[in-house]
Amino acid sequence: MAVNNIVKRIQNIMRQDAGVNGDAQRIEQMTWMFFLKVYDTQEETWEYKAYREGKTYVSIIPEELRWRNWAVDEKDGKALTGDALLALVNDRLFPTLKNIEVTRETPRSKAIVKDVFEDINQYMKNGTLLRQVINVINEIEFDDAQDRHLFGDIYEGILKDLQSAGNAGEFYTPRALTDFIVEMLHPRLGEVFGDFTSGTGGFLTSALKYLEPQIKTAEDGKLYQNAVIGQEWKPLPYLLSITNLLLHDVEAPNIRHCDSLANKVTDFTGKDKVDVIGMNPPYGGSTEASVKSNFPMEMRSSETADLFMVLIMYRLKAGGRAGVIVPDGFLFGTDGAKLAIKTKMLKDFNLHTVIRLPGSIFSPYTSIATNILFFDNEKAEDAPEGYSTKGTWFYRLDMPEGYKHFSKTKSMKLEHCNPIKEWWNDRKEIIVDDGNEKSRYFSVEELIANDCNFDLCKFPKDEEEILPPAELLADYYKKRKALDHEIDKTLAEIQRILGIELPQE
Repeated sequence: MAVNNIVKRIQNIMRQDAGVNGDAQRIEQMTWMFFLKVYDTQEETWEYKAYREGKTYVSIIPEELRWRNWAVDEKDGKALTGDALLALVNDRLFPTLKNIEVTRETPRSKAIVKDVFEDINQYMKNGTLLRQVINVINEIEFDDAQDRHLFGDIYEGILKDLQSAGNAGEFYTPRALTDFIVEMLHPRLGEVFGDFTSGTGGFLTSALKYLEPQIKTAEDGKLYQNAVIGQEWKPLPYLLSITNLLLHDVEAPNIRHCDSLANKVTDFTGKDKVDVIGMNPPYGGSTEASVKSNFPMEMRSSETADLFMVLIMYRLKAGGRAGVIVPDGFLFGTDGAKLAIKTKMLKDFNLHTVIRLPGSIFSPYTSIATNILFFDNEKAEDAPEGYSTKGTWFYRLDMPEGYKHFSKTKSMKLEHCNPIKEWWNDRKEIIVDDGNEKSRYFSVEELIANDCNFDLCKFPKDEEEILPPAELLADYYKKRKALDHEIDKTLAEIQRILGIELPQE
């Protein structure tokens, strides 16, 4: 059946309810119901498997509170609605699921129910409208392959609404980017793919889509079940990501509801590390002093994007591969922490590629320009003594023909990454007509001499977008800080050459 307009129908019903205020609450409301419907379908599969093995499946959800026993309308006049439905949901369902007893022995496939409901709310006040929403959701049969596939349209609709609700950049990365980065990282069954700020699960589902064609045997299927891990500390995207992985046939999604910056990075052991990392860490935010203390002194930064870069380096296995989206500020920043982080990357990792992305990829939600860093946890062949990086290729992805900028209606598509793919396997330096560098290789010695300022192969000035005032000021102060550093460095060099002391402020 066509399910593309499901979200719109649900939203129209919820707009009549006095308890639901704005897109964010509407999304949270519909998503917990989607989760219970999807989970109930998954439990049918587990029940069948148990029956085949001569066992009895026992749900962690009390029998009368399972979706099939209170939410399904059999059209016999017995379906709960109005005040009776509200009473069941508010007084029994939510308190029970929030307080399910979970022990170390509880399988992950069951423990996720409590994790999901711990910080989720029920906003609707009209039980009749609540029944209408539930009936719309029940039109989707998640055990039907076509409906499961078409749920992707619903999911994308929810994400776009999540962006409109003002929470965009934190959780949502364009599918074109996640699919492209995963393709370049080439995960294989038997490896573990991780995202430690997984949001709604975009990178994880892109990895699963890439891995699915590799399944040839029952053993491959088991590897697929354990192929991705994630962490997300905000409840709504966490709920979305769990539901999304269930729909990708992952029976026990290994996504933890936690703050991935909350542990000392020096305490991580081999079991905490993964083979492949794809991430878009939140940027523009600041963090508390208590969190910064979990990182080595020289790399303690107030910016979350910086700390996540450190976390990634500590959680990538030897021989592992990473593709990480970072803001421009990380590239040109030369303050103490950023310099230390980038120096460590060149010394301990092979930073082989930096892709400069057009500034409008995340428009209209933010105009902050971004980049992709690709690096491996291994030493490049012929890298100089003391470094794992021999040199780094920089490539600028220009806007596709016919596009002035990306927008909500003209978003980035995977095909727009084709120029990178064509260049990737046949790397050449590219100088465009105006003398501007589109692609160039820099040795690690050149990068170090440049104080690890990676702001190279820039976009031509006339293509730069005018930022909103707040972002413009933040960008100005970051660049001024970098310029001050360059001036101080030059003055120090003059002082050394002349053998004189310059006046101190």
